[in-house]
Amino acid sequence: MNAADIWLMILGVALVSLAPRIIPVILFSRCKMPPWLEKWLSFVAPAVLGALTAVSILAPAGIIDLGRDNLYIWAFIPTLAAGLISKSIFLTLLVGILSMAVLFHFMG
Repeated sequence: MNAADIWLMILGVALVSLAPRIIPVILFSRCKMPPWLEKWLSFVAPAVLGALTAVSILAPAGIIDLGRDNLYIWAFIPTLAAGLISKSIFLTLLVGILSMAVLFHFMG
């Protein structure tokens, strides 16, 4: 495989990755959607993020682990509390990162 093939592969992967994001913006940017559809679509991103987060916390190895040795659950508790109390994404991320670091340093 020569350098031209590698560059063609990189460009192809970039195009395939960007096309699903750009095409809907081009198609729907000029259209006015009904209010009920806009409201419904506003819940999609938080729902997907919540689902991905839940899987990462509850099944870090691909199998649901609700035991005491699941450090991700223990790190989630103070992170959730920080997010609910402060409503600050920076503080929530800071508490989450520090919780994971402390737990993995002392228990992992």
